[in-house]
Amino acid sequence: MLKSVNILNKRARFDYEIIDTYTAGIVLAGTEIKSIRLGKANITESFCEFSGIELFAINTYIEEYSFGNQFNHKSRSERKLLLNKKELKSLHKSVQAKGLTIVPLKLFTNEKGLAKLQIGLCKGKKNYDKRESLKEQDTKRDLDRIKKAYN
Repeated sequence: MLKSVNILNKRARFDYEIIDTYTAGIVLAGTEIKSIRLGKANITESFCEFSGIELFAINTYIEEYSFGNQFNHKSRSERKLLLNKKELKSLHKSVQAKGLTIVPLKLFTNEKGLAKLQIGLCKGKKNYDKRESLKEQDTKRDLDRIKKAYN
């Protein structure tokens, strides 16, 4: 039985309004998947960019595998994302026409042990939108505290 890994990008949910989500596979080296299974990865500073018709995750941090030898991977490198051709075309069209961006939301392993990256088609939030979301979180937290005190 494989231990599932969930690495979230909480900053993306705060900075961006998520319009649509996709699940993409990642092309990885042997030691990269071992580091991901240990949970030693970070996607908070990463973003996705098109190079021709291919989509790449850039600035994704996957720590070097501690038991790796001279064939160990680089910690920050471009990693190709695997999507259907139809999905790639629709993403490319929406990024070019509407000025949207593609941001990694979650890095996880599926039931087969393969690493997947959930990406979101996003629109940047303005400062007042961020303040509103902070207010909503605070009021929700206060209500939860009050409910817990009475139960």
